[in-house]
Formats: sequence, structure tokens, C-alpha cells
Amino acid sequence: MDITAAMVKELRERSGAGMMECKKALVEANGDIELAIENMRKSGAAKAAKKAGRIAAEGAIVTASNATHAVLVEVNSETDFVANDDNFKRFASAVADTALKSGAADVATLRDAAGPDGESLEQMRAGLVAKIGENIEIRRFTVLAADGGVVQSYLHGKRIGVLVALTGGNAELARDIAMHIAASNPVCVSEAEMPADVIAKEREIYSAQAAESGKPADIVEKMVVGRLKKFMAETTLLGQPFVKDPDQTVEKLLKSNGAMVTRFVRYEVGEGIDKKEDNFVEEVMAQARSATQR
Repeated sequence: MDITAAMVKELRERSGAGMMECKKALVEANGDIELAIENMRKSGAAKAAKKAGRIAAEGAIVTASNATHAVLVEVNSETDFVANDDNFKRFASAVADTALKSGAADVATLRDAAGPDGESLEQMRAGLVAKIGENIEIRRFTVLAADGGVVQSYLHGKRIGVLVALTGGNAELARDIAMHIAASNPVCVSEAEMPADVIAKEREIYSAQAAESGKPADIVEKMVVGRLKKFMAETTLLGQPFVKDPDQTVEKLLKSNGAMVTRFVRYEVGEGIDKKEDNFVEEVMAQARSATQR
């Protein structure tokens, strides 16, 4: 059967694949467009599986919200170039909307949830991997409820995102606090929430530093306590100077507005992922050695 330009055009519009791939699929399917699409989807799943082991440490943070809840999602790609692609952006937005509406408790459940077009997010992801040619992963998400208060999101570009939940206050204050969290990256809300292992590690470091001063033990202990106090002020949300008005702490700002932060979440693209460091010079040398051995 002759494969016409119109058939290739239709398959391209329906699949999003390249012209040559569409023509090849139509030839193999003897002109049957529906069969070609089915075969391309199967092939796409296989391609996605092959790419699954590749490190995806770039990507985007996206949010979605309704009257009572907000969600923060990280979707990863291998390169920042793909993270700027419109197809990737649409997928990331679909993930956020689905996470907000589906009630999924974890990423595994979310992957199986139906996206806007009825396909599962995993089917959408596999199709996108086949189309773009990079590994793409839904890494994590968090949903916060207003619970009678205020929940607000803030995105700093596409690389940093924050959710914050307040009792009291209003949406404007919540957004200001979210912007502060994006900029200052606190560990937790208050000293009471600081993990014990973090405090122990800092105390150990400060004790070793202070001991080198040669001062008496009681003075050393006072030095350690002072440094720990400074650490708490710098790393807890309530202790930090408010970025828009450094003359007051976040705690004072909240109290003056009759508000309290119940929880916050801050995501940054790729944090905690071991990224592959490419050595361009070594890559070129390896290619040169390979060429001389042929």
C-alpha cells in the first residue's frame, strides 16, 4: 500500500512523533493508522524502559491549588533544555492537577492515576519519553490542606517551589512567608522541631572548635551555647530575619498579624540527587582514541 503524505501528516498530528518515524510505522502497519499508533505506543514503552536507569536531575517544580488544598510536585528530566519544552511543561501541569484531584497517597499510586485525557500518568510519561528521548520521572509531591486557615504556594522560576499553611493571617501574608522560605531555606518552623541529630552534630562541631581556644570548660560551654543559639536563629523559620524587612523576625511578623505557620514544604529541583558530572575534555579524547583504533 502506498503511504501518502496526508497519512504521515495525520499520524504525526495524532502521535507527536517525527516524520520518518511515522512513515516507518505506517509502512510496517501496511497503512493502518490505528495499528501504527498501537505499535508506536508499544515501541515507546520499550524505549521508556531502556531510558529508566538514566539520571534525571533537572526538571521543574509545579503547583496546583483549589479552595481548600494546594500541591507541590517535582518532575525531573535529564536536561534543562527538555524542562523548558512545552510537552514537558504540559505533562508536569497534568501531574500537579492529578495529584491535587486524585487523592493519591504516594508517587506509585499517582503514576497509576488517570490524567486529564484518561490515560494514566505512567502511560503519558512513557509516551513523552519516547517522543522526547530523555528519561522523565515523577519524583515527589506534597499536598497541604488549609484546614480552616490559609494555604499558599510560591514558585521562584521553575526550580524552587514552596507551600505554606497558616492559621490566622491571610493569603498575602502566606505568600510573603512562602517567598521568604524560598529565599532563606529554613530547616523547620521552630527550635522545637529541629531534628535531634542535627542539633547533636552541630554541638559536636562547635565543641571541637571551641576546645581549640584553650579556654576553661565553662567558657567553652558558653561559646557552644552561643553558637547553637545563632545556628537556631539562622535555620529556623521563626528565628530568621524576614527578607522583606530584616529589622523584624518572621516570628514577630506572624505575631503582629495573629498568625502561625503550621507547616511548610520547600522543593528545589534535583536536591539530593547524585548528578553525573560530564568531563567534556575526556569525552573528546575518548572519541579521538576510538576513531584511531578503527
